[in-house]
Amino acid sequence: MDVTSLVRFVACSLVDKPDAVDVREVEGPESVVIELRVDPDDMGKVIGKQGRIAKSIRSVVKAATVKNEKPVFVEIV
Repeated sequence: MDVTSLVRFVACSLVDKPDAVDVREVEGPESVVIELRVDPDDMGKVIGKQGRIAKSIRSVVKAATVKNEKPVFVEIV
């Protein structure tokens, strides 16, 4: 399972409208950015209270990509 599929799976599990989940991988010269877009009504479910769920998603991605050459970051757009 690649990282974008992992982020998509986690996000779809959290939201009410999984069809609106959009995950894109943007590769730059120094890092890789995973952009996560969800329906505005589901934004709070992905971010969580005080950003705890967003932090957890980032931790899972960091653990899954620890052996990658470039660091991977998750942005919730």
